[in-house]
Amino acid sequence: MLELKKIDKYYNPGTVNEMCLFQDFNLKLEKGEFLSVVGSNGSGKTSMLNIICGSIPIERGQVSVGGRDITREKEYRRNRKIGRVYQNPAMGTCPSMTILENMALADNKGKLYGLGRGTNKARIGYYKEQLAQLGLGLEDKLEVKAGSLSGGQRQAMALLMSVMTPIEFLILDEHTAALDPKTAELIMELTDKIVKEKKLTTIMVTHNLRYAVEYGNRLVMMHEGKIILDKKDEEKKKIQIDDILKLFNEISIECGN
Repeated sequence: MLELKKIDKYYNPGTVNEMCLFQDFNLKLEKGEFLSVVGSNGSGKTSMLNIICGSIPIERGQVSVGGRDITREKEYRRNRKIGRVYQNPAMGTCPSMTILENMALADNKGKLYGLGRGTNKARIGYYKEQLAQLGLGLEDKLEVKAGSLSGGQRQAMALLMSVMTPIEFLILDEHTAALDPKTAELIMELTDKIVKEKKLTTIMVTHNLRYAVEYGNRLVMMHEGKIILDKKDEEKKKIQIDDILKLFNEISIECGN
């Protein structure tokens, strides 16, 4: 279980530009849940992910996993159990390294690095098997540098690399936003397959309302650092895209837009 409890988050505290994003923010995610998060720009979606991953500090509150307080735990330690895929495909892979080297790097996540070989030849067959499931032919391009791949190929690889080691949480930060529609569909199908096979607790931030409705067992809508809609399981199945659009429009009117 993942829990954010009574979170306060300020940007530029103590200055004229001080801005309170979260005040007494709470979220509890049960093990195995697949949560889709939607909301307008500035609603706090990505900041929430950064707080979970330890990328940004908080002023008050607690982040806990399985009842264990990890609020002060460093980001690199949390990352041992968290896989994260970003919006920009370039952030999930190293462009100057080959596909093989990238796979080996992901395979050794959380392990101590010595002066030995960076790539274990005994694992090459395994890497090929993993890449083959993408259906992109990358298993035959192990010596090709990741920087020469298309955005979709790199994002598919980044998704695969994020779950190569045993993790507890998969964090998806608008991971299809920079892709063309056809490639985005492929990445979402792959995402769903991986989440179900590995039974991962997943949080997916997305601007694609159809994906938010179709994937996962829970849907949350955020606005100005608050959760204004939270539906799961059977209630979530009843949610339609038009319902979310209506709520977006109501908020827009209230804000004078």
